[in-house]
Amino acid sequence: MTYLHNQWDKLTVYCTDGQLRISNIMAENAIRPFAVGRRAWLFADTPAGANASAVHFSLIETAKLHGLEAYQYLNSIFKALPYAETVETVETVENIEALLPWNFKTNKMEN
Repeated sequence: MTYLHNQWDKLTVYCTDGQLRISNIMAENAIRPFAVGRRAWLFADTPAGANASAVHFSLIETAKLHGLEAYQYLNSIFKALPYAETVETVETVENIEALLPWNFKTNKMEN
């Protein structure tokens, strides 16, 4: 009871601000994929394999964050990526940056 009494202000702070939630389930659900991925990365054969998994996982989660369906997004960018210029030019960088989730146009997914 002493602990409860000492923490009471912290326990009831959500009552003073309507934007705060009583539960942190939304935060836990948001980080759950990272916890699952972290467990999977323990079994990567090499550091390069673990890095590749992390890059793909990050790309997928960022696509989801921007409202894209992950499979369709990856399918679209893997089809478009070979057509980017191979010589490093400004156009090449712009073409590749256009495929990033925050720049990706949803109408491209219909192609």
